[in-house]
Amino acid sequence: MKAALVGADGTLLHRARRSTGRERGPDSVVADILDFAADLRAHGIEHYGEPARAAGVAVPGIIDEAEGVAVYSANLGWRDVPLRVRLTERLGVPVALGHDVRAGGLAEGRIGAGRGTDRFLFVPLGTGIAGAIGIDGRVEAGAHGFAGEIGHIVVRPGGAPCPCGQRGCLERFASASAVSEAWAAACGDPGADAADCAEAVAAGDARARAVWQEAVDALADGLVTALTLLDPRTLIIGGGLAEAGETLFTPLREAVRRRVTFQKLPSLVPAALGDTAGCLGAGLLAWDLLETAGSPAPSAPSEVTA
Repeated sequence: MKAALVGADGTLLHRARRSTGRERGPDSVVADILDFAADLRAHGIEHYGEPARAAGVAVPGIIDEAEGVAVYSANLGWRDVPLRVRLTERLGVPVALGHDVRAGGLAEGRIGAGRGTDRFLFVPLGTGIAGAIGIDGRVEAGAHGFAGEIGHIVVRPGGAPCPCGQRGCLERFASASAVSEAWAAACGDPGADAADCAEAVAAGDARARAVWQEAVDALADGLVTALTLLDPRTLIIGGGLAEAGETLFTPLREAVRRRVTFQKLPSLVPAALGDTAGCLGAGLLAWDLLETAGSPAPSAPSEVTA
């Protein structure tokens, strides 16, 4: 878990990290979030003279943002957890609940790599692949909270099975975990990962280049499908795989360019906020909540866990 105190302009005032404690079960994770938030509130009082005026929490899985309920998260073992109510009772302030990737996209769009862009798509490449669709300073959740799930676009029909039930999903070929798996098999080292593959690509290893190009091609196929549907002005690529820098971005820009026909080619840029994006985005959700409620912008920060 990552937590922060966030100023009205997105300034990161204080941050901290803790384990989720998920090995102790789903109820322990909720308890740890509540304790973490309470400690953050106390820090705000001690260092800023008053508590945060609102809180935001960004979590993985299926989220009902309107009701403030974490509907389902396989990694955390959650089903229908009323997080907003629990946090409101503990903190005594308004609470916003959001999806972790959409919160990260909100931050990248407003104060990160997409700042000033009216339409963007934020795609973090990590254990899986997700997406956040940015429109005029907000992120679209969709009718049922599933908008942006680019990782489950089928790019290789009949390909590797995906836990979602389909075969050939993008994240089975272009996520950091997929590249790690492919490179470990290619080089014969079970402990090799995507970062090792990127280093081998930069060193000119032919096997690594083949693995890397397969991932780049799959990613380009998925991105072109997305930009055909959404027509974003900017594609923002983040997550662990993006840490490879131009080893990823140079061939990816070229692969996308080759696939575009009538579509307008968007700018393709690395994310700017790193692993603080989710925290900052959840903080922005909290500030938005205050503005929606008509509260004047306070001097105290918003509180956020992600």
